[in-house]
Amino acid sequence: MNATNDPGLRSWLAVDDSSDFPIQNLPFGMFTTGDDQEPRAGVAIGNQIVDLLAVHRSGVMSFPSEAMLRGSLNSLFAFGAEPVRRRVSELLTAGNKELSRVPNRGMVGMAAAELHMPFTVGDYVDFYSSEQHATNVGRMFRPDDPPLLPNWRHVPIAYHGRASTVVVSGSPVTRPNGQRPGPDGPTFGPSRKLDIELEVGFFTGKPTALGQTIAVDDALDHIGGVVLVNDWSARDIQAWEYRPLGPFLGKSFATSTSPWVVTTQALAPFMVEATAQEPEPLPYLNAKPNLALDLTLQVELNGSLITGTSFRDMYWTMAQQLAHAASNGTAIRVGDLYASGTVSGPERNQFGSLLELSWNGSEPIEIGDGTQRTFLEDGDTVRITGWCQSDHGPKIGFGECVGTVVPAVDY
Repeated sequence: MNATNDPGLRSWLAVDDSSDFPIQNLPFGMFTTGDDQEPRAGVAIGNQIVDLLAVHRSGVMSFPSEAMLRGSLNSLFAFGAEPVRRRVSELLTAGNKELSRVPNRGMVGMAAAELHMPFTVGDYVDFYSSEQHATNVGRMFRPDDPPLLPNWRHVPIAYHGRASTVVVSGSPVTRPNGQRPGPDGPTFGPSRKLDIELEVGFFTGKPTALGQTIAVDDALDHIGGVVLVNDWSARDIQAWEYRPLGPFLGKSFATSTSPWVVTTQALAPFMVEATAQEPEPLPYLNAKPNLALDLTLQVELNGSLITGTSFRDMYWTMAQQLAHAASNGTAIRVGDLYASGTVSGPERNQFGSLLELSWNGSEPIEIGDGTQRTFLEDGDTVRITGWCQSDHGPKIGFGECVGTVVPAVDY
């Protein structure tokens, strides 16, 4: 076991047992405080942030340049995040007093910090990897045909999203305008079927050159870290536009991510054998072993829990997704975002979208304030949380991915 993952490891900093960020986690993020103009890199522990710029300036930990710690995590992850995580773990381990040489021990309280988008996203790809979700959508919209299209169990289906509208948790989500289908033809206006998509995403931490591919058994080495994702969707706009080329404006208006990037090394104890695939994948996708992340997910709407499920049962794994994305020789850059697609379990209370929970608006769901929803209303706040935890070990959490719907722009 990597020493940084030892369940018995303890920090000199008091960390509540319920925290998402024990010393075994140490996720990376970008933050500002006070009058800062440019975000700087930090590592989360408990309710504190280790300010890597302050630690660097003190000489306790050295980086090639301060620029590596400014703006985004792209340069830091290209340099190598895991050696940094190991060193921060040493500095925080009970008995280590090196940070006493740094003002405020190099710490910033999370309550005093504003969190920012962790990476500058060059490309964004959204997969469609939950068999249950794909089956539910097929049953809704193609009731007379098999719910899964013939290619679904052979190839990880995805679409190329819009990186410019990937935003950090807490950013408002403007209801999109678009063409909506109707009995007398399309009309233009605010989406009436604004939805959530409960997803998990990963940022790449190791690049490839144009023409280079990634072997599926090496793919996890190219994944820098994992975040929670809400791929907001306008179902009416999407329904009108998606044939024949797939999602466009119904998806491209907003995608939210959690601000803390949990490294694959921190998640290694929670990688488990994935669900068996039938038929056996083609050789370039046939990972040995094929590992899935045992991650529990929940969604709250206006403070009321509306669904919860597990990420471990996704049909296509993160390694298979990345190996497939790179299989045609496209260049993979540090900071590219790949999202899983909606995560849905087999039970009704495990579905990962309002489209499924309300069965396309035909069965409203109850929320805690006594009201009902089929799709989102202006002012609604959606909160996604997730964590990994063994029977006796610490919780490795992701923080939260939150967004509040604001009214559409008036034309």
